[in-house]
Amino acid sequence: MLDSIKQTAAPISEYAIIVAPKDNVAVVKTETHSGLTVALNDGRIVKIKNAVPNGHRFAICEIAAGNFVRQYGQPIGTSLGIAEGEWITHENMSNEVPIVRDLPEDLHTPAPEYLPISERETFMGFRRSDGRVGTRNFVLIVPTSMCASHEALQISMMSEFLHYKREKYPNVDGVVAIPHNKGCGCQDGSNLEIMLRTLSNYADHPNVGGVILMDLGCEKTNMRQVEKYLLKRELSFNKPVAKIGIQEIGGTQEAIKRGLEIIAEMLPEVNRNVREEISVSELVLGVKCGSSDGFSGISANPALGRAADVLVKSGGTVLITEIPEFCGAEHIVAHRAKDAETGRKIYEMIDWYKDYASKFGGVLNNNPSPGNIAGGLLNITIKSLGAMAKAGTTRFEGVCEYAETPKMRGLNLMQGPGYDQESTPALVAAGATVVVFTTGNGTTIGNAIAPVIKLSSNNRIFEKMKGDIDISAGNIIEGTETIDEVGEKVFEHIRKVASGEIQAKAEENKHREFQFWAEQTVTL
Repeated sequence: MLDSIKQTAAPISEYAIIVAPKDNVAVVKTETHSGLTVALNDGRIVKIKNAVPNGHRFAICEIAAGNFVRQYGQPIGTSLGIAEGEWITHENMSNEVPIVRDLPEDLHTPAPEYLPISERETFMGFRRSDGRVGTRNFVLIVPTSMCASHEALQISMMSEFLHYKREKYPNVDGVVAIPHNKGCGCQDGSNLEIMLRTLSNYADHPNVGGVILMDLGCEKTNMRQVEKYLLKRELSFNKPVAKIGIQEIGGTQEAIKRGLEIIAEMLPEVNRNVREEISVSELVLGVKCGSSDGFSGISANPALGRAADVLVKSGGTVLITEIPEFCGAEHIVAHRAKDAETGRKIYEMIDWYKDYASKFGGVLNNNPSPGNIAGGLLNITIKSLGAMAKAGTTRFEGVCEYAETPKMRGLNLMQGPGYDQESTPALVAAGATVVVFTTGNGTTIGNAIAPVIKLSSNNRIFEKMKGDIDISAGNIIEGTETIDEVGEKVFEHIRKVASGEIQAKAEENKHREFQFWAEQTVTL
């Protein structure tokens, strides 16, 4: 009888993935049915008790009550009594995991093995006067408050229709604005600091060749405040810049008219910037995930992590954020810090966010969205363990605040929320010149001044949303490509997009979302 069952059992690789050798669960890639038998690599036969959906997991052995459920070789919850072959759900697994906060005082993580300069890839970028390098060359209109956002948006849209033509200005990527709903009566302290930092860093971003600053005239966050913030920084501000005060010039129509005149004058000057061949060491890559599923941490995120490793080893910079999505796995991140001091800063950053969330009655265990949970991410620990794979395997060189430029090249952790519309713009404000955004269920977000490349975790959503998603890591799930092979494709896609050889899908669709995180009530 046993031999008969073995003969009819399908190899587990046809239906599911065991991510790490210590795991006691398998992640389903092809929906199962009750009574299905699968053969594990060690010869054991497991009979699946339920129809387990894609991205969810079943136990490959009995997990007694009180024992940890493991994926990625790490605890993801505690069993409430799980039989072999049983679907892992909230009914049979609690979210309890061990809290680990050890950090050796003599922690020293070796630096990555850097590639020789002669072996580093190159891309075609815009070298700015201060030495930084952009992947795009935009004219940007910056409203210093919500009170100037309408006019800024009108000027950008009308300019692209009336004045900007790619054939006439081949070195200019467009005329864009960053309308928002902040400023004017905002609180002093961290709220004001974050807003001024974000707006200033967009104005001075290497992807921007010319700037128009706009205000209404009576708001707290007026042009004078933004200019003062720009001038007090260490970086020089050396690009075409113009200013429009809506009250001063006579209202909406006069402001729009003057804006269109300035754009017509500025475009030829910005067009004088030309691309040149530059080492990828000058790239700053932002890594992000959103609308994730149970495959994101198995395919898209680790493939992006491989690309991130190549960039870091080439002397480049990688920024990762979404602090809530490190909770439950922060000890792994802290132990990847270059030294104990940096590890403590990582813990402090995560603890600050937990405290911040608690002031609003938030609990980070509630982080997974309904879409995440439906896709198999049952709790924040599962999500975090998969999300951190985007950062690759090199050490963390430092931490920085929200929208703050990191002080060190290499891999850096930036403070910030998981909310896509606030964390993606902050990566760009911190200096990211290109962003790769992984997704399991599909997302469309872009950015006003930086290309946002979408990388899907599965082929199904890639085929369904080809107009929005650039590349798929789904073949890792299918078993036809390795993480390293897809990682190489991701890196090459980044290089081509950075060079302007191709546009990201979000750019083609003119997704230019912009918002920032300015609801804080305590000082960072």
